[in-house]
Amino acid sequence: MTHAIAHIGHDKYATRIDFGTRGLTADEPAERGGGNVGPAPYELLLASLGACTAITLRMYADRKQWPLDSLDVRLHLHGQSETLRIERVLVPVGLDAEQNARLAEIAERTPVTMTLRNGVPIDTRLG
Repeated sequence: MTHAIAHIGHDKYATRIDFGTRGLTADEPAERGGGNVGPAPYELLLASLGACTAITLRMYADRKQWPLDSLDVRLHLHGQSETLRIERVLVPVGLDAEQNARLAEIAERTPVTMTLRNGVPIDTRLG
């Protein structure tokens, strides 16, 4: 089962996130009072979507034995609060137009894409 522990101390606002044997630090940029020592929370959200998209499309291309040399997944978060939307641009290298179109179709059904679109319940409790 996937899990993470986010820990914050007195540092504004550096947060250590541990995933078992790996981890990273998240933070806010200096203009928001942080130390800018890691990605901000919404950057991590985009990173998750980008990684899932890239990995899924690489797996698909490999399974089809397509000559995908590389793939960039460019992401941008637009809007605020209820008007948020994510722009995702796929830039595959080495495929023909038909293969590119199929990758765009597959991108719409990656696990993180589906989670973001459908939402997921969050149960919060004190430990």
